[in-house]
Amino acid sequence: MYDFNYNSTNISGNHKQGAFNNVKDAAIVLVSGGMDSCVTAGIANAQYQLAMLHVNYGQRTEVRELKAFHDIATYYKVPNDRILISHIDYLSKIGGSSLTDQRMDVQDAQFPRKGIPTSYVPFRNTLFLTIAVAWGEVIGAKKIFIGAVEQDSPGYPDCKPVYYEIFNNLIKVGTRPTTRIEVETPLIHKSKSEIVKTGVSLKVPLHLSWSCYKNTETACGVCHSCFLRLKAFKEAGIKDPIPYV
Repeated sequence: MYDFNYNSTNISGNHKQGAFNNVKDAAIVLVSGGMDSCVTAGIANAQYQLAMLHVNYGQRTEVRELKAFHDIATYYKVPNDRILISHIDYLSKIGGSSLTDQRMDVQDAQFPRKGIPTSYVPFRNTLFLTIAVAWGEVIGAKKIFIGAVEQDSPGYPDCKPVYYEIFNNLIKVGTRPTTRIEVETPLIHKSKSEIVKTGVSLKVPLHLSWSCYKNTETACGVCHSCFLRLKAFKEAGIKDPIPYV
């Protein structure tokens, strides 16, 4: 079992705009530690100075995802003053998702699927993005990157293009007039196999990512996230570098 005692980083002290140089604009990347967010970090890294946000929300694989986040941040040499780890454990208290409620079973992948699966965490992306926008105003970020995917997704309502169009309008009316922050979703129209190929082309550290909803040592291979990941690597003709049961 993993046991990592990483300290949280708060929006204070070193988290100021001066932490960035003027060569590239700053961008915040929401990095869960999964494959999609890992590839998104690689895409953002090509154009921007990275700041990375990770949110612990009481999910089953919280410790393992946090390890993946730190490994990815280290790979991209993101300094500590551009790393923010936020804790919103009230999502586990609210429940309503098999990722946060231990009384619910994580469903195995089912195709074709009808409706929204139990792994959906109510309004999660909105909560994550509001943290990113608040931090972005403080550090002067121009972009917020999130690895949302509409195709091959299990029907999450907060992974659709219209959601991000509306959220970007919310940023415009809900921040300072001088603030210019926009949410970018570079993967939203890609298939999972296209995401794998993009990651490989950018030399993204896919071996450091973790996608499993159930396990923290060896991926289960049967939850919806594992199924989509394995399917994507197979279709891309590339071996998945993480271990499976």
